[in-house]
Amino acid sequence: MFCPRCGREYSDRVNFCCQCGAAMFAPPAEHKLRRSRHDKKIAGVCGGFGEYLGVDPTLVRLIWLVAVVFGGTGLLAYLIAWIVMPEETLAETKAAVPAQTGAAPAASR
Repeated sequence: MFCPRCGREYSDRVNFCCQCGAAMFAPPAEHKLRRSRHDKKIAGVCGGFGEYLGVDPTLVRLIWLVAVVFGGTGLLAYLIAWIVMPEETLAETKAAVPAQTGAAPAASR
């Protein structure tokens, strides 16, 4: 492992460089539960839960549908989550969805 600032080599995992004091680790990203702006069907609740849990939002939607059909409490829980969960900000949306680059698709003949 090398210090990113001064280049000193360390054999063990350390948190800070003893030469220059630079941090040798990246702080964990703050991960908050928010309604999704880019992956939403109704209000973005299932998309937000999917992103937070690191699973496919379609799986969350299926589980929520089963809770609505068989348990009956899924609809009430969805409405409460819609009211309580804040929507992700535009800055978070731009960071989550990479910009699409490239030329426009060719027209079919």
